[in-house]
Amino acid sequence: MGKGYWMLVLHAHLPFVRHPEYRDSFEERWLYEAIIETYLPLLQMFEGLLSSNTDFRITMSLTPPLLCMLADEFLKNRFKRHLEKLIELAEKEVERTKNEPEFNETAKMYLHKFTKAYQFYTEVYRQDLISAFKKFEKLGKLEIITCGATHGFFPLLGIQREAIRAQVKVAVDHHKYFLGNYPRGIWLPECGYSPGDDLILREFGIRFFFVDSHGLLYARPRPRYGIFAPVFCPSGVAVFARDIESSKQVWSSQEGYPGDFDYREFYRDIGYDLEMDLIKPYIHESGIRVNTGIKYYRITGKVDLGEKEPYHYKWALEKAAIHAGNFLFNRQKQVEYLSEVLGIKPIIVSPYDAELFGHWWYEGPDFLNFLFRKLYWDQDIITPITPSEYLSLYPEHQVSVPSLSSWGYKGYNEYWLNGANDWVYKHLHIACERMIEIANIYREGCNDSILERALNQAARELLLAQSSDWAFIMKSGTTVHYAHKRTKEHLSRFNILYDQIKSGQINLEQLGKIENRDNIFPAIDYKAFCTPL
Repeated sequence: MGKGYWMLVLHAHLPFVRHPEYRDSFEERWLYEAIIETYLPLLQMFEGLLSSNTDFRITMSLTPPLLCMLADEFLKNRFKRHLEKLIELAEKEVERTKNEPEFNETAKMYLHKFTKAYQFYTEVYRQDLISAFKKFEKLGKLEIITCGATHGFFPLLGIQREAIRAQVKVAVDHHKYFLGNYPRGIWLPECGYSPGDDLILREFGIRFFFVDSHGLLYARPRPRYGIFAPVFCPSGVAVFARDIESSKQVWSSQEGYPGDFDYREFYRDIGYDLEMDLIKPYIHESGIRVNTGIKYYRITGKVDLGEKEPYHYKWALEKAAIHAGNFLFNRQKQVEYLSEVLGIKPIIVSPYDAELFGHWWYEGPDFLNFLFRKLYWDQDIITPITPSEYLSLYPEHQVSVPSLSSWGYKGYNEYWLNGANDWVYKHLHIACERMIEIANIYREGCNDSILERALNQAARELLLAQSSDWAFIMKSGTTVHYAHKRTKEHLSRFNILYDQIKSGQINLEQLGKIENRDNIFPAIDYKAFCTPL
């Protein structure tokens, strides 16, 4: 029954972007784009595989901020209107390009895809994508895991262990709140791990997590099978490591499949190409141009954007099928070699950001569709598997302590701690000290409902400030002003609430406004920040 296993892990995450104070928010478009280009295409792929009796296995994190946004009625309705506008734009594009055959077929493709997405979202899934993913978990095809509550980077928050406990506890509680069961696994934010973090994971029932390759290769003692079998931490929590070869083959835009010249060019969009009088109703209300998702050009080669050639979806699909076959061939050879050398059935773990498939690499969901069909129908060497299935089959493993690591630049903490963002942490640590203080004061609870609301909202604000996304954006140089603004606003609101709680004078009107704006984590309990007795 095969010579080894392959584990696909998709990390689906976005920072919490909800702005009722604006009629049109730039940042909410991050969510809309991910739903249209990644989450709905993946679900449609799942449906297609299921209807053709093609078995598949995927492990996928749905992070707590993403779950909260997918469940939010305000954002659901805004997304529905956004999709309606896209359909309207695509209809106009079909008409506008009717005498341009090199673009008209692509315009028709977009209209078909947007219309189908609208049908799935409104009619098939009733605007409930969480239940849609849950359906495939119940069928045993998908294992949904959690993440840190707001994707806080554990190695830099770990000065206060209460910070990591709160990130894990709030995440586990809301996984149960939205999905109906407790998670068995976790995607550590940015794969950031420090020795000892697994003790906190065990405390909240987590059975496994993932690290980058060097997290296991530099473990003590060094694992006998390298990255091709999990190990157990001394706590009993299992650790799977990323496979270098399969990851780079898909992830890299330079050396991997997404850079193929026939795939869609991400950076050329009609939001910037069309004349303002045509595109104005479909970009930001201020008139600032933004991506619409309608793109007519292919990568072409290393040429300027103005020299890109027209995109042909059929050509791209053919390449996706070829690349799926190549990926499978390489994994087969890898498994055959490893099984012979190691004397075990190796496991190849391939983790990626979910948004790579569809958003950044437009044909990514098609690639996965071809790949799972080939895995099921065309070979018997590799078996796709989830972590829980694997640990059930193989419950005994070497005990080892992974090393400090992340999957960021240079493999450690540098991307989240550098000259662009190092100012953040002293404020986060002080705020966390204050949150621990007031949580401990009221660890037995409080009889004042307004005080309890303020304590819970203070916890929300601190968690939102701890998001690794803000430090990441500051370093990457994209929307830096927004990342600074979010960090400062959440810390400011936390400090306001802290002062009011300490003084016993809570401004009820102000509290209500803050709650309405930052309404993440409906089941939060501030006591997550209490110091364990």
